[in-house]
Amino acid sequence: MPLPRPPRLTSRRIPRKFFFILLLLLGPICMFVLFTQYQKVTYFFRPLWDNPPLPFEQIPHYYAENVSMDYLCRLHGWSLRPEPRRVFDGIIFSNELDLLEIRWNELHPYVTKFVILEANTTFTGIPKPLYFATNRERFAFAEEKIVYGVFPGRISSYGSNEDPFKLEAEQRIAMNWLLHQAGISTGDLLIMSDTDEIPSPHTVKLLQWCDGIPPILHLELRHYLYSFEFPVDYSSWRATIHIYNHRTQYRHSRQTDVILSDAGWHCSFCFRYLKEFVFKMTAYSHADRVKRKEFLDYSRIQKLICRGDDLFDMLPEEYSFKDLIKKMGSIPRSASAVHIPAYLIENAEKFKFLLPGGCLRSRG
Repeated sequence: MPLPRPPRLTSRRIPRKFFFILLLLLGPICMFVLFTQYQKVTYFFRPLWDNPPLPFEQIPHYYAENVSMDYLCRLHGWSLRPEPRRVFDGIIFSNELDLLEIRWNELHPYVTKFVILEANTTFTGIPKPLYFATNRERFAFAEEKIVYGVFPGRISSYGSNEDPFKLEAEQRIAMNWLLHQAGISTGDLLIMSDTDEIPSPHTVKLLQWCDGIPPILHLELRHYLYSFEFPVDYSSWRATIHIYNHRTQYRHSRQTDVILSDAGWHCSFCFRYLKEFVFKMTAYSHADRVKRKEFLDYSRIQKLICRGDDLFDMLPEEYSFKDLIKKMGSIPRSASAVHIPAYLIENAEKFKFLLPGGCLRSRG
């Protein structure tokens, strides 16, 4: 007896109009996601079209307490000078009063002149108070060393597309004039860095006492975000130290291929008050990263600070998918308060917002 045939399977073809409807639905959704998350999308695919800068030639950094300067110079392949170089610390100042206090107290024994330039507008053309001028008494301990200049900024009109990096560059050019006013001369040591990029005291002491150091040297700084509770990596490199000559120009970009390892600290967005976070987010050269009004909400900023998350909802700026994926997400907390500025530890109660467990900020 023949077996019955199994029922014939018939394929049902999906009507073409279904795909057309699906395309109509998904198209606007994809466009909306791309529009609202454009920065994230481009940063994620950055490794496909962008190449990393050429690597630095790293100079190992030797230091230990109670080791003679002569021996430290020789460990680096240099020699001890008969007397130290004069040191000029040049910064363009915005509103980082707490970090300025830490910086100047750390470097005060080694610096000849603190040269500080402050503008009455932000890099984005917004009028701002002269924060240093109105708080100058706070820095009375360094008064005899301070050379202060005011840069008359330009106020941007509403809807203006003026490049903030151009305004920043104008202030850096003005710093050259102020350094001359401070009396800098050939052979002096010049620190070029932002207020929050703090060379360690032993780095400055080493470079002012040793002969044979490179004439221009980038400083590799330990990078922190929001406080010394959130160490990011060693990616900060823009700070430089120069043996000054008549061709030296104040800049904040790559100027040599040589970098001194582990030479200080860079504490980004390390503010005491929430209002200071908002000020910087709207004032500095990357203010275009504020894509939505809620980015400036105090409660949102506070939550992100305590989680170690990005204020601008951005992905890490990396050149390989491996590094990008490794750094995605919150920055791991550190309970260590070792190898950070001594003045910070000596005044731990005053600066507890910069130490482990101090993430909560007041509005200000």
